[in-house]
Amino acid sequence: MFETLSDRLTSVFSSLRGKGRLSEEDINATAREIRLALLEADVALPVVREFIARIKERARGEEVSKALNPAQQVIKIVNEELIEILGGETRQIRFAKNPPTVIMLAGLQGAGKTTLAGKLARWLAADRNTPMLVAADLQRPNAVTQLQVVGERAGTPVFAPEPGNGVGDPVQVARESIEHARRNNHNVVIIDTAGRLGVDSEMMQQAADIRDAVDPDEILFVVDAMIGQDAVNTAQAFLDGVGYDAVALTKLDGDARGGAALSIRHITGRPIMFASTGEKLEDFNLFHPDRMASRILDMGDVLTLIEQAQSQFDEAEVEKMASTMASDEDFTLDDFLQQMSMVRKLGPIGNLLGMMPGMGQMREQIDSIDDKDLDRIQAIIQSMTPGERSNPKMINGSRRLRIANGSGTQVSDVNGLVTRFFEAQKMMRKMKNGGMPGMPGMPGAGGGGNRKKAKSQAKKAKKGKQRSGNPMKARQQEAERAAERQRRQEEGGGQQQTPQLPPGLGGGQPTLPPGLGGPNMPDLSNFKLPKNK
Repeated sequence: MFETLSDRLTSVFSSLRGKGRLSEEDINATAREIRLALLEADVALPVVREFIARIKERARGEEVSKALNPAQQVIKIVNEELIEILGGETRQIRFAKNPPTVIMLAGLQGAGKTTLAGKLARWLAADRNTPMLVAADLQRPNAVTQLQVVGERAGTPVFAPEPGNGVGDPVQVARESIEHARRNNHNVVIIDTAGRLGVDSEMMQQAADIRDAVDPDEILFVVDAMIGQDAVNTAQAFLDGVGYDAVALTKLDGDARGGAALSIRHITGRPIMFASTGEKLEDFNLFHPDRMASRILDMGDVLTLIEQAQSQFDEAEVEKMASTMASDEDFTLDDFLQQMSMVRKLGPIGNLLGMMPGMGQMREQIDSIDDKDLDRIQAIIQSMTPGERSNPKMINGSRRLRIANGSGTQVSDVNGLVTRFFEAQKMMRKMKNGGMPGMPGMPGAGGGGNRKKAKSQAKKAKKGKQRSGNPMKARQQEAERAAERQRRQEEGGGQQQTPQLPPGLGGGQPTLPPGLGGPNMPDLSNFKLPKNK
């Protein structure tokens, strides 16, 4: 969604890094580039003007002039202003003191209200609520049927006494749904109203009548984030005609420039509460202004990634994997398959990597990642026998051909997977034994700095043993070496001393740092993630 804006802002800030002071010219040039980036992202002009004015005012103040790193201070200012323009704080649902809590959805036709109703119901049910969907869109063909299908997928009952397709009174349906919810112990009612192709006074009046009939606790304006600045005009028209408490953005996974998200809150004064980021029902969550600002500035969104892991990972599976990692058993293909399945629950790999800080510079590589590669790996492993998964060394050439045929892949794919697995297994074994790759003075570690030093010393020693081309000087060098050998034999009692190697390199028992082996090795068997909500 915000890729274009993120790329432009990242390039702007990269030009500031390394400057000890920011002149007036630097500030103006930075503000000009940010203005162009926002306009290209389809942000409304009044919003851009106020945003740039705030940045220039703060950039000329003492917080930048007295900062040790002015460039980082400017980035901090832009981040704070982005958070403010996106709403400041995360907006939560206001639940009614006496259930049910009534949530009414309004918006243009095609904005995604019906799908969002199912996503919202699923999200509420995950937090131990008992939502119910209400089919009050009786105008659009098959709208009632679509809501019933979405409700079935979300595991939420649907109140639909009228068939729709132009038949029935939506105001009466909405009114009856409240009593139905009380009788059946539903603490949340989500009313899906009819959309309109434009600002239609008749349909706007229908939405206002439903509002007056049910007195909703929350009215959500559902807007398609891909319609650009026109979303601002529509949002203002609905605010004047019906009124609403918050905004729900849909299709944030599209290729739109994101101007609507940055404009609606500023123009209407209503916060963005929810964001729909995909087609699946689970691609839905609260809108966090601070996290969205971090994504725009390529600072990542690690908190969302952690929350997804907490909601998707099973605590028993995590405990079992932790104790396997801490035991003396080798890492097997079954363990690898289990880990891969846990990661797949979090969603597409590209989306997960996109939440990591600094990944904006690797967007092309991330976009090239295909989740079907993981499906092929899973097919290869599942085509093996249990014995082959535990001990891949037993897989010979004929067995690899059989596995390739069984998984619909090539023998080269099987060979590559087995080879990479052996490398990963070797690394896991080193970590369990306290040997971390690249650390000097550990068995098999081979620290790069020690290798370079030893190579340099060997080169010097070899150079010192070279014989001079001058005959007289060569005889003198030979005499000096003979005298030195005689002296060493006399000091050592006539026996040549054997050079001693340092511990860990053949000259005694290796000594590991505390916490990397032996009695100080940390016990990972009690490692637990926070419990699911």
